[in-house]
Amino acid sequence: MSVNSLKKREQEARSGKQEEKPLPTAALPASGVVDWLLFNADWLVACDPGMSRFRSGAVAIDGDRIAAVGPSGELRNKFSGRREADLSGYLLMAGLINTHTHAAMSLFRGIGDDLPLKKWLEEIIFPAENAFVNPDTVYLGTLLSALEMLRSGATTFCDGYFFEESAARAAVDAGIRAVMGQGFLDFPAPDLPDPTNFQARAEEFLSRFPTQTDRVRPSLFCHAPYTCRPETLKRIKELCRSHKILFQTHLSETRDEVDEIVKRYGLRPGMHLDALGVLDEATLCAHGIWLSQDEILSIAKSGASISHCPESAMKLGSGVAPVPDMISCGVKVGLGTDGCASNNDLDLFSEIGFAARVHKVFRKDPLACPAEQALRMATLGGASALGLENEIGSIEPGKKADLIALNLNQPHLTPMYDPVSHIVYAARGSDVRFVWVDGRQVVKDGRVLTVDEAEVMSEAKRMGDKILLSKT
Repeated sequence: MSVNSLKKREQEARSGKQEEKPLPTAALPASGVVDWLLFNADWLVACDPGMSRFRSGAVAIDGDRIAAVGPSGELRNKFSGRREADLSGYLLMAGLINTHTHAAMSLFRGIGDDLPLKKWLEEIIFPAENAFVNPDTVYLGTLLSALEMLRSGATTFCDGYFFEESAARAAVDAGIRAVMGQGFLDFPAPDLPDPTNFQARAEEFLSRFPTQTDRVRPSLFCHAPYTCRPETLKRIKELCRSHKILFQTHLSETRDEVDEIVKRYGLRPGMHLDALGVLDEATLCAHGIWLSQDEILSIAKSGASISHCPESAMKLGSGVAPVPDMISCGVKVGLGTDGCASNNDLDLFSEIGFAARVHKVFRKDPLACPAEQALRMATLGGASALGLENEIGSIEPGKKADLIALNLNQPHLTPMYDPVSHIVYAARGSDVRFVWVDGRQVVKDGRVLTVDEAEVMSEAKRMGDKILLSKT
């Protein structure tokens, strides 16, 4: 695979409206031959509302959907698979959902660590983006991130960046599920030198979005209330509503952001967005670290969601989001890594464990954010935050077949009393050995099957050398 083969694949086609389809359970076979039969998993954790657990669990997959889930003996009596996998020694569970990242920024991993957010953005990241971000680097960086996420068990990610058509093509090629947010700010950006043309850029993005699969869907992303004027926020949200797609923004990531928005508009950031009418069930706000109780209640009432990114927030010194308060008020909360320029990895297992622990120590309460709650944020809660809870996030008949299998034959996972506890407090992304997305196996024995991993990493190293040379 040459560098040319890593470039964007042009697909000039109009994107359709992203409406949820009812689950086609009636079309699923009640017995007989299915495309995949996964059986004998030591443990199966369905990640459904009841967090069901099965010893010696099995899943039947037909096409891109889950046909059945339950004990191995029962399913093996009802189904045979065109392809079968004996998962003895493995834990089978729903694929993880990363609700907030900037995938192409994997090319900037470690470029400027241990800095305050404002300094990190203005002195390190923005200059690097202006110099190196283009359709080809966005494709490469997103492909690199997709490899990392698939290998560590994330089957879906929600992105926000520039040249997102290229990022979407990378997601299509990698075989991962994704929601791709084209980014907007009210100052020049790599793909929008004149920010007053934001509406034309949004329409161009939507018209050029790949449409060969509904596995990868479009979204629009206003960077933040302090970088986007009210007019920009409202107009981008109007476009999202007309196209029935997700609207994304950063919200209340730092105390300075809160102070700035209050000074400008006389309202805290959450109330500012509420007053503008951009909060609804198709709005995803990243971070929410400095939300007040009134803002939390407004977000809950609106139906908007929060993406909780605890590792990035801690590394940047931004604070700890009041997630237990959000959940108790009914806010939909997913889990995200943020970009790996500020994390610095995309391992959602690490994020799950950190989320479960940080709220305990911050509140001095060992019952804050229990294991099931932390796992739910990375699975069904994340799906709900993206408006995809009827499609993904749990192993249930009729849902998309997005599954992962972890190797249990390791010292740090032995013995096992409660699989959910082990997933949250002991498992690592490197434990993932098999991954299915849309019923297609995309990782086998820890190796991604869809793209040439070695060539992608080689190209990324070459790009890293160019970026390093520019700093000397």
